Amino acid sequence: MPGALPPVGIFDPLGLAKNANSAVLGRYREAELQHGRVAMLAAVGMLITEEPIEYHPLFESWNKDIGPAIRHLDEVRAVSPLFFELFAVVVGSLELNRAIKGWKEPETDVSSYFELKDGYTPGDIGFDPLGLRPEDPEALLALQNKELQNGRLAMLGASGMIAQELVNGKEIFVNLGWATDRFDPSTLPVQF
Repeated sequence: MPGALPPVGIFDPLGLAKNANSAVLGRYREAELQHGRVAMLAAVGMLITEEPIEYHPLFESWNKDIGPAIRHLDEVRAVSPLFFELFAVVVGSLELNRAIKGWKEPETDVSSYFELKDGYTPGDIGFDPLGLRPEDPEALLALQNKELQNGRLAMLGASGMIAQELVNGKEIFVNLGWATDRFDPSTLPVQF
């Protein structure tokens, strides 16, 4: 299974995989891949929407200082109230597609819930519009390991950025000293 890399091998500090069978390990890997993909988007999104880049796809003004990334959804709620409904539909359809492709239909027995289909590779939902998936098994394993490692790093990075913004309420680039703090919380339409 991809992800067992030297020098650590299988990284399992809590021992969750010690007594797990292959079905449970596949479920863990599916969850790790999905969380890693979301974290990669979150990490990039948090950096792009803050200073000094100052680009936000949901707001009219690219120069609008709306504060730390953890508070951007407050502004989205004020500017575009239908955003969350549309977001829920998009995420729900993506998750339904993933469930149809990778998960067995549950039977009446509760033990059959959350089982991956036989032959399904965790994370492989068949989405490759550019044809980047390598045919060579070694190259595919290397690519899967890179995705896992980048996802693991992104989960740590996004968690760190969120924690830092929660601690002092300042933007990431302000904390790094790369931007000046121009954010005034009293200008937000939603007060905390």
